[in-house]
Amino acid sequence: MSVEKSAPKNGVFYVIATPIGNLADISARAKDVMASVSCLYAEDTRHTGALCRRLGLHARLVSLHEHNERDRIAEVIARLQSGESVGLVSDAGTPLISDPGYRIVAACHERNLPVSPIPGASSLLAALSVCGLPTDEFTFCGFLPHKRSARCKVLAELENRQTTTVFFESRHRIVESLADVENILGGGRRICVARELTKTFETILSGGVSVVLEQIQANSDWQKGEFVLVVGGGEELVTSFSPEVRSLLLDVAAEVAPRRASSIVSSHTGVDKKILYEFLVAQKNSI
Repeated sequence: MSVEKSAPKNGVFYVIATPIGNLADISARAKDVMASVSCLYAEDTRHTGALCRRLGLHARLVSLHEHNERDRIAEVIARLQSGESVGLVSDAGTPLISDPGYRIVAACHERNLPVSPIPGASSLLAALSVCGLPTDEFTFCGFLPHKRSARCKVLAELENRQTTTVFFESRHRIVESLADVENILGGGRRICVARELTKTFETILSGGVSVVLEQIQANSDWQKGEFVLVVGGGEELVTSFSPEVRSLLLDVAAEVAPRRASSIVSSHTGVDKKILYEFLVAQKNSI
């Protein structure tokens, strides 16, 4: 009598979050899964290899990046259908957040193959948690465009948006991009710049874009590292100001027209120029 062999149980495609800068942020579950899968698909095998060595893991690494993701689909599917479980990691943080991998996840769903997240660090969520801006609704747009014309077009779309928007930005363009935010959205638009999150020199700067830009321009060390830029909605403006700002505004207004004075003081203090102008008009009407 012949006995039919049962088909192997499908493996699981694990999407594994790794630390964004502090090794202690790796979860015990992530380590267990990384050690148990037949291989890890990694954006940069050298980077992930270094992480595995620090964790004492001996995982088999296979490259998976934006240039070969389509070519890897059939291989990953075959492994899963043969009963192997495999993992996907990015260079840092949660995979697929502005990183490759979604095509393989989609292919798994199309074939009813199990996909399981191993949650952990995310620079996007870490920045949102400390930005001091509304987070009940937000839009993540990945990296701002390299070219200024395209970047300004993206920023112009935020002028009337009332919800929080999040971008990644590189050290090469952070000052230039903040200057564009200031020029397009005004110096009083409230932002948060989160730099080197979870690392030794982590820096969180929050306030009107003019003030934050001035702080970063004044400190060359703050122009280095990895950045998350959180931009508040159109209603998130710096609407109050100190006696020092009031004194400065009145001094400048004594020399130039109110609108010009409001613009000058806004660019130096981050207070919305509309608020400053309304104050000057009220002062004039009260005389």
